[in-house]
Amino acid sequence: MSSNNDIHSQFYKYLWAYILVALSGCLGNVVDGIIVGNLISGDGVSAINLSKPINQFIFTLHLLINAGAGMLVAYALGQKNISDARRFFTHALTLSMSVGIVLALVGGVLFPDGTAHLLCNNEQLFPLARDYMQVLLLGNPAFILMWGLSTMVGVDGSPKLVSLAVVIDNVLNLCLDIVFIQFFGWGITGSSAATVVGHLVGIAILLSHWKNPENRRLTLTYGSFQLGKTWQTCRRIVSQGAPLAIASISLTLLLLSANTIVLSTLGRTGIFAFAVCMNLLQVYNLFLSGTCQTLQSLGAIQVGKKDEEGLRAVLRKAFRFITVAMVITCVIVWVDPAIIARLFGADDAGKMTETCQALRVFALSFIPFCYIYVLMIVYKLYSHHQMALFISFALSLTVIPVLWLVSRYAPQMLWHSYLIAYIIEALAIYVLHRTTKVKFKLVHDS
Repeated sequence: MSSNNDIHSQFYKYLWAYILVALSGCLGNVVDGIIVGNLISGDGVSAINLSKPINQFIFTLHLLINAGAGMLVAYALGQKNISDARRFFTHALTLSMSVGIVLALVGGVLFPDGTAHLLCNNEQLFPLARDYMQVLLLGNPAFILMWGLSTMVGVDGSPKLVSLAVVIDNVLNLCLDIVFIQFFGWGITGSSAATVVGHLVGIAILLSHWKNPENRRLTLTYGSFQLGKTWQTCRRIVSQGAPLAIASISLTLLLLSANTIVLSTLGRTGIFAFAVCMNLLQVYNLFLSGTCQTLQSLGAIQVGKKDEEGLRAVLRKAFRFITVAMVITCVIVWVDPAIIARLFGADDAGKMTETCQALRVFALSFIPFCYIYVLMIVYKLYSHHQMALFISFALSLTVIPVLWLVSRYAPQMLWHSYLIAYIIEALAIYVLHRTTKVKFKLVHDS
């Protein structure tokens, strides 16, 4: 059994490392938005937001493969089964690079214009969106590999190295954003290129994990190829990561739908305000992603040990941390949303007013979203897979019909759509939990 002191130490060791890992996935967009808004234009911020479904889709592939494999690796390490841990690691890395290369070829090389047209139908915004999207797609293997290696190196016991890699990745991204846009004159393409270069450097740092012989529990072990066993391993990896991936792909559809609805309802001013709000979500996501990955890694290790007390201690700390983080963030936004609006280049009274109004509503909306997302991980750890899948689907897809209905019948309430949808989801989860009589009792999946 794990002592409270051990859990406390391990929890924050993993938590801060994974919060920094989350920077790799979301801060690049925030930094791009701030710099592009001030060095290019507010339309540049809108173009980045229109490109976010692509970034979210790439992150979905990471979750489907590496988040699922990371939990399986953690289970295996908790059971001291090194051969299984290596097998899951090898298959995850191979899958990650394969799908990344295919996506780069299809979206970045063969059909860059067609991809951009799917996400942006505004003639003024299209050239900016197209240039940003193409580099994003060409560099997506670096995104997936960076996030995947971060997960595996953290699970393998080196969260400090993950922290170092992510900090250097993002500092370099910030510096290169300015260099590529301001001095090289690459425009919005430079902001995408800076993110890719930052990830490549982060990958190089993470690979140093394997220089130390003591850190070689996870190594590539291809051995003799057996189609049946390989298929079974890949299916387990995908099945384990499915709830998170479904939630993410649902979010991709939501981003695409929301961008279309907001642009058609409120025009360029509205899409700018929405873009700033989505950047605010990235701040919440720093804490949310760090908390969830800590739950996945440290919680899965407790499941592997069959340590109910240790798992409950991890859950208590996770909910306590996410609550404090959300309250502080929400208060900051409510005190002075104009600072955030100006940070992203709000350059007229119309944009400022609309953005401040939207920010205050969204700051509240993201609170139930974060709780629901963490609860999905809890259901997964306790092997309530159907509840986890239900939340995965409901988390984002509920917002789409609410957003459409509000835009059609009460467009002045458009920004409240997310809050309404998340309250509906919370009530639905509560009713389903009670009617199915779900119990939070540890059951280990072999």
